[in-house]
Amino acid sequence: MNYKPIRTKKIYEEISDAFIQMLKDGDLKPGDKLDSVEQLAKMFDVSRPTIREALSGLKAIGLVETFQGEGTYIKTFDASKFALPVATALLMQRENIKELSEVRKILEVGCAGSAAVNHTNEDLLAIETALKAMEDAKGKGELGEKADFDFHLAIAKSTHNDMLIHLMSSVSDIIVESMRETRRLMLFTKDRHLKLFTEHVKIFNAIKHQHYDEAQKAMLDHLVEVDQTLEEYLR
Repeated sequence: MNYKPIRTKKIYEEISDAFIQMLKDGDLKPGDKLDSVEQLAKMFDVSRPTIREALSGLKAIGLVETFQGEGTYIKTFDASKFALPVATALLMQRENIKELSEVRKILEVGCAGSAAVNHTNEDLLAIETALKAMEDAKGKGELGEKADFDFHLAIAKSTHNDMLIHLMSSVSDIIVESMRETRRLMLFTKDRHLKLFTEHVKIFNAIKHQHYDEAQKAMLDHLVEVDQTLEEYLR
């Protein structure tokens, strides 16, 4: 029997789920005003940025709306959207996809260059292992997405820069969702699967041979291809 790995939810997702459950239970209704971010942070015993992130996810799936100077209100109840993970919902808006693209380019192009000059043999093994897992996971859905993200995270870890590693980890959920959509769109044909894999091989080889500029270019080329794939999908 095959078992799917359990994905631990982020705190902001749990808070979003709590609001959704309150809607289902009737504790919140369309038109209700939510408490302030500061009050919600105290009630949930979390930071204000975490509350803002949860509210952003709820806005993305159309459950709340915010009015400047007035606060945040519950919108019309739409039960069909409750099955959407918050990270997926954030990717439903074109502007969010563009912003994620910018974040990935800023983070990952720099990571690739830094990894090229700072990696160890152990780092290379981790990147290569993820690359092999990507190849083996062709057409296997979540396994492929996990291997894809593991590849990119292994590159970040190869920089030995704790801040970069933390930043990559902090946006891991939404990056994985982006990868899921991209892989779903690109893997319709054998040629597209091969292209996706070849892009990752180029990144790995540039890092392995300590070619700083080539590593950055290979990563940028890959992310531009991801942009184009998602852009075609959104037209």
